[in-house]
Amino acid sequence: MHPPGCAVGGKECVRAVVVVLSRIAAGMSNTEIAASLDLSDGTVKIHVGRILAKLGLRDRVQAVVLAYESRLITPGTPASGGPGHPH
Repeated sequence: MHPPGCAVGGKECVRAVVVVLSRIAAGMSNTEIAASLDLSDGTVKIHVGRILAKLGLRDRVQAVVLAYESRLITPGTPASGGPGHPH
């Protein structure tokens, strides 16, 4: 997983943003996101901060709203997978 704005291929970076954003929107904490992606809490905290900044969002609540409005996730979808939750 690479942070938003990373130097590797654009698709990989977009996928990383989508994966983290979908987990935020599902209500996962940084610790839960870190465990699900085999990353450190600090790395996830950096990812989340960069995602919020890149998307012009103030906080995680706005990230959840964006994820639902953009249909990145759908109500009732579990955080660990299923439709609307890329791996």
